[in-house]
Amino acid sequence: MATTMRLTAGKRVPMDRTRKTALVAGGLYLVTFIAGIPPALVLYSDVLNNPAAFILGSGNDTAVLWGGLLELINALACIGTAVVLFPVVKRQNEAAALGFVTSRMFEAAVIAIGIVSLLSVVTLRQDLAGAPGTDAAALATTGHALVAAYDWALLLGPGVMPAVNALLLGYLMYRSGLVPRPIPVMGLIGAPLLLASSITTLFGHNDQVSVLSVIAVIPIFFWELSLGVYMLVKGFKPSPLTATTVTPAPVPGTVPAA
Repeated sequence: MATTMRLTAGKRVPMDRTRKTALVAGGLYLVTFIAGIPPALVLYSDVLNNPAAFILGSGNDTAVLWGGLLELINALACIGTAVVLFPVVKRQNEAAALGFVTSRMFEAAVIAIGIVSLLSVVTLRQDLAGAPGTDAAALATTGHALVAAYDWALLLGPGVMPAVNALLLGYLMYRSGLVPRPIPVMGLIGAPLLLASSITTLFGHNDQVSVLSVIAVIPIFFWELSLGVYMLVKGFKPSPLTATTVTPAPVPGTVPAA
């Protein structure tokens, strides 16, 4: 015979699986901002502005090493956002969801190439600068080449791939209604702008740091930020995509017992 028992006072209703997915995905999106912005703006400034002086002078190795660690965390968080969201968004379109996972992995791989390039500059400074018989001019040239590799990685990874991500995930979020539609609309509008900016930079008609580049990145910046904050704070909106992933919660105050 079915009976009911009172829950222990203060015991909370467990969070369902879909809410946990949104919480983790939102948190990982915010991690990409926290870990991805400081290296390019602050920690890498010495080596990017003057690699020769960094290698041959008093460069700050520790700042670059911390920047590399943060960028590695950023790369892993990029992959995590896609992997965590995949079980939900694949119900809307599995091919687009798989494409999003792949594009995020490609972005992370290119970020890793940039990390290795700058860490190699640190190795040049630590192991060769000031050593007997070392050609200072050759070290400076190699340092410039490694920084150039980082710049290209920055363009092709964090420059191009967020636009591809926005097209794929923006489409999935817009069609599914998992978040308010103005959020994915920002991504869908920003994606072609960022692609246009990156392509003009690729062919030498635009600088990576320019008015056009800043304008092009603003919609993508706010698309990813608002998506992460909404999922972290609100979770997903009710949708047929999440109906099969919700774990039924017990009636407040009681639990079924046999």
